[in-house]
Amino acid sequence: MHHTPRKPNRRALAAVIALLLAAPFAAAQAPAASPGPDDEAPTPQSLDAIIVTGTPAAQTKLESSVSISTIGVEQIEQSAPRSTAEIFRNIPGVRSESTGGEGNANIAVRGLPVAAGGAKFLQLQEDGMPVLEFGDIAFGNADIFLRADWSLDRIEALRGGSASTFASNSPGGIINFVSNTGEVQGGAIGLTAGLDYDSFRTDFRYGGPINDQWRFHVAGFYRRGDGVRDPGYTAEDGGQIKANLTREHDGGFLRFHLKLLDDRAIGYLPMPVRVTGTNRNPRFSGFPGFDPGRDTPHSPNFLTDIGLDGNNQRRRTDIADGMRPKSTAFGLEFQRAFDNGWTLDNRFRYADTDGRFVSPFPAEVDDGADIAASIGGAGARLVTAGSAATSPAYTGLAIREHLFNTEINDFGNYANNLQLSKAFDSAGGTLDLAGGWYRSRQNIDMDWVWNSYVLALDGNDARLLDVISATGQRLSTNGLYAYGVPFWGNCCTRSYNTKYVIDAPYLSLAWSNDRLSVDASVRRDNGEATGNYAGSVQVANLDVNGNGTIEPTERSVSTVNNAAVSPVNYDWGYTSWSVGMNWLASDDLAYFARASRGGRANADRLLFGVVRADGSVRSEDAVDLVDQVEAGVKWRWEGLDLYLTAFRAETEEQNFEATNQRFLNRTYLAKGIEIEGAWRSGAFSVNGGATWTDAEISRDQISPANVGNTPRRQADWVYQVTPAYAFERWTIGANVIGTTDSYAQDNNALVMPGFVQTNLFADWRVTDALTLTLNVNNVFDEFGITESEEGAIVDNAANIIRARSIPGRSTALSLRYDF
Repeated sequence: MHHTPRKPNRRALAAVIALLLAAPFAAAQAPAASPGPDDEAPTPQSLDAIIVTGTPAAQTKLESSVSISTIGVEQIEQSAPRSTAEIFRNIPGVRSESTGGEGNANIAVRGLPVAAGGAKFLQLQEDGMPVLEFGDIAFGNADIFLRADWSLDRIEALRGGSASTFASNSPGGIINFVSNTGEVQGGAIGLTAGLDYDSFRTDFRYGGPINDQWRFHVAGFYRRGDGVRDPGYTAEDGGQIKANLTREHDGGFLRFHLKLLDDRAIGYLPMPVRVTGTNRNPRFSGFPGFDPGRDTPHSPNFLTDIGLDGNNQRRRTDIADGMRPKSTAFGLEFQRAFDNGWTLDNRFRYADTDGRFVSPFPAEVDDGADIAASIGGAGARLVTAGSAATSPAYTGLAIREHLFNTEINDFGNYANNLQLSKAFDSAGGTLDLAGGWYRSRQNIDMDWVWNSYVLALDGNDARLLDVISATGQRLSTNGLYAYGVPFWGNCCTRSYNTKYVIDAPYLSLAWSNDRLSVDASVRRDNGEATGNYAGSVQVANLDVNGNGTIEPTERSVSTVNNAAVSPVNYDWGYTSWSVGMNWLASDDLAYFARASRGGRANADRLLFGVVRADGSVRSEDAVDLVDQVEAGVKWRWEGLDLYLTAFRAETEEQNFEATNQRFLNRTYLAKGIEIEGAWRSGAFSVNGGATWTDAEISRDQISPANVGNTPRRQADWVYQVTPAYAFERWTIGANVIGTTDSYAQDNNALVMPGFVQTNLFADWRVTDALTLTLNVNNVFDEFGITESEEGAIVDNAANIIRARSIPGRSTALSLRYDF
């Protein structure tokens, strides 16, 4: 069964067509193509590479006093990523749990917690501006709205350090997608097909100078397929266009950015997993007909949800929408250096963003008879949906599914960053002064209306199951047994419409001479939250499906309590600072150190249970602060570039997790060592990194028994390495991602075993312009889990847990033509 493609946005298509028609015409009048970078240009991993993220001015890695990694296009391709979050696994110090599909990843930096999902202490940016102001909006994580394609020039990843003072809500770091801006004329088109899974993708890019003053770049992709786990229907369908146009002028430039994202990608939630052994030495496996490394609870028999919307009106949801981001973003960059030495920089970004997140969550996996009895009482049984009540009972394992159905009405945001800077001669060196003002607004307007179903535990053709009472009465319809989630106390029907406005002035001073640089920066974030929210209320005898009959599922219906809307009206403020130094002991050796304090304002996760009746919140709940220190060495020698950084971070955490209705109020302490290196010798190259982290829960106001325990899912070691060898027309290599053991939950009972995932790649340059690439992701079909809903099992018994697992082996073949 295949989903009918949506009609394209006409205005978006018109803008794209205009860009594509204009680009070849402009290029035809441009001068001859530039020769491109020479052989001595630094690689992205080199200490000579220029960085722009989290610094007042561009500088080399060797000269900077921050920990930052750069990932180039070639390195991205070699890691064979199947999502944006899989790229992040190759950044030292970053723990990216990339098992949610195209988005919805949990991303942490240097032991900072991922207590409730998303990227709370990390900001994801495009060209220096945030994709979303908050990276952990429930069912709207920032990575859902971020796609990696050929518009990229590189990714810069800053950990800790000055991220606190050069961006709001990002004390853990910044990951910045920096666009290709068309300095070198040329383009490419590529086709990628899954060899052992159904997927086909087309990528393209083109750019270059138009004349002496103007240049452009446009790129994008479209793909369609089932995804790496076959759900039995077309689960991925959509794409993106990104373009920029630059006008050079004396002392600077003016640049326009455009992004059109309209995508649909399946969202993977926890899979049923069988566990035997003990908590300390568990053994994981699948079930007859269900492989948690390859299958998914999605099904072609479960593609439509009939229920209510946030206004309690009847709606029909296409479950195949999955993660459905739609965003039109416009950006502007302006730089001008004046004759008196001052330089003005301004960046602006506006995004009109909405969409949906819909995916089945296994609230319970159990014997079918037990689930039937829990819904319909003693003697109840399950039958295939739509069959006669007298049909034979289903006797296998069943899943009680809560359909996470959230409507993203408005995630629109804008941000503007104005900066003025000047360099002065001072005390035998140079004093760089930079000051600015950042202002942003983030809308968070969402409706959660979830329903409950029963499905058979099977592969990609799972049956919906109806509940039949002992007296023969049908208690469910097409698998739907409740409008709401009574198994969780009908907790999660809700609607909210909030706005978050931030003003943040900042100041940076940096002094440097030939060997020593010292910098200090400060930022003051002031924010205001306004809006309203409404929770759930049960309504008796509501004819949801409109057939004129009150059915068993309609006797008690969860609705949004719009008659009792609560206000949101509070503000917050906090000061961030960062002080660092870098000493060049020689031209190839540098030492650096830094101390920082930063904050993160809490947003939507405070709404249900923390916001007071008058709309206010306690100051300690509004903001979580992070204190960090780091020190390290950077060294290069005969083709080797090496980082070694020691770090320590203390973190506050206020949060709420939807899947277990749990609030958190904690402090964490983490310390560790981060290693990153790259080495080239002739045709051989290798780059990689490793992070050792010792983390603990140092305070827990809600669950004091957790104090001293290791935070859930925090491994001692996370590492990655990519060796490659280039022949005359061949390049072959491997990308290895690994983690040691970690605990499933904060009680430190159930161990999640470490695993090593190996990805292979091979490029064959058929001609100078044509390249054939083979990528094999998870070549050894390793099974590994990144999170578990359950924190303990019964030792030496057959247990069922719900866990997110890495996908099994998948192979893709790509053909690329450069021109």
